[in-house]
Amino acid sequence: MIKNSLYFSFFLFLGMNFIHAQSNLLESVKKNPKNAIEICNKFKELNKRGVSASSDEAINYVLEKNKLSPVNAEILSIYVIGIHCPKVI
Repeated sequence: MIKNSLYFSFFLFLGMNFIHAQSNLLESVKKNPKNAIEICNKFKELNKRGVSASSDEAINYVLEKNKLSPVNAEILSIYVIGIHCPKVI
């Protein structure tokens, strides 16, 4: 029983950290629109070449520009598109 409680606590902690990280990414988009607009412009540039904003090339751009993990770069990309450039594909 104690072992199950420890597992539950551990996974709850991991989930809360993930949610907190997502919240920080959203806040970074809101508080730093200049960076978000730069990312958006890059996505538009990629779209003109027929490259999707969710492509590996686009995610790697966000990853390197912001020093993020691939998952967080993808999440940040989604926030940037949703807030600053919804017409980007």
